Amino acid sequence: MELYITGVILKPKGLQGEVKVELVTDFPETFLSRREYYAGKSEDSVERLKVKKAALAAGFAWLFFEGIDTMEKAEALAGWKLFVTEDQLLPQPANRAYVHEIIGMKVLDRNRTEVGVVTSVVRMPANEVYEVKVGEKKILVPAIDEFVEEFNLGEKHIVIPRFDEFL
Repeated sequence: MELYITGVILKPKGLQGEVKVELVTDFPETFLSRREYYAGKSEDSVERLKVKKAALAAGFAWLFFEGIDTMEKAEALAGWKLFVTEDQLLPQPANRAYVHEIIGMKVLDRNRTEVGVVTSVVRMPANEVYEVKVGEKKILVPAIDEFVEEFNLGEKHIVIPRFDEFL
């Protein structure tokens, strides 16, 4: 079963087991309706957590889970990632993609020659950045219109005409 990260538990809040969750999603409102997560330090070691109560405030989700009713139990969850299955992912709007769909895409230069492969998408304060593997090197390319001419999810390629400027 493939799992996709949607949040990271940061710390407990209060004495009743509530946790503060950093959102890793374009759809924060799903935290209000989702009743269950796979949770753990990594995708390989997860357990199911059932949501008792959820709220959104100040750019974070605030969750209560069944069986987590003290600050100590909530503290034990700090650093855990919250995952969902692929069938729980919402469809992305046009011109958007999930990170797992971008990783592995071919990067083409102005001549439509393959120059590398996207290995990661890094969130930065201003915009996302594609990490592109070129031979043994890794190059960072801002994921903005100024550099990305074409993003073709169907054909799994990204055209970056000025790619040579990053070498």
